[in-house]
Amino acid sequence: MSIEIVRDFFAWCSVINMGLLLFWFLMFSLARGWVYKMHSKWYRLSESSFDAIHYGGMTAFKMAFFLFNLVPYFALRIIG
Repeated sequence: MSIEIVRDFFAWCSVINMGLLLFWFLMFSLARGWVYKMHSKWYRLSESSFDAIHYGGMTAFKMAFFLFNLVPYFALRIIG
């Protein structure tokens, strides 16, 4: 497996993960009421805990995205 293939893999992983994060953000910001209503049927959540869970989840996802996708991609760009 060459560096170019691994670099392309990380590039596409980054594109897909950024799309997922953007979708999550748009659903949370534009359809927040519908998402809260759907989740509150399954779990007993207050609106403030719902917001905190989603905000923390997006933060953790973004940090993992940077650490496991973008950093290896840029490292491979530097050495390649």
